[in-house]
Amino acid sequence: MLCGGIGESAPADEAIQTICQSMKPHAEGKAGRSYDVFNAISYKKQLVSGTNYFIKVHVGGDDHVHLRVYEKLACNGGGLELSDMKQSKSHHDPIEYF
Repeated sequence: MLCGGIGESAPADEAIQTICQSMKPHAEGKAGRSYDVFNAISYKKQLVSGTNYFIKVHVGGDDHVHLRVYEKLACNGGGLELSDMKQSKSHHDPIEYF
């Protein structure tokens, strides 16, 4: 993957689910609602001065959201932040840059 380019979609693994769970309270705050289900389905990543993760998350029923999570480089203090979120997505909606 080129620096700045977004990678191919991959199934979410345990590490991505851990990131997803840590972002759940931030996503709920942004959406103004709570989620009983919050399961990472798939993701893409983009290498920048850190890593952007674009994660498709199942939030119950036929509903999905897309999260953009930024992971800072360790030399910049590390850590994760929810950069953006797209609501009203479906299982079939592709993960795209936003």
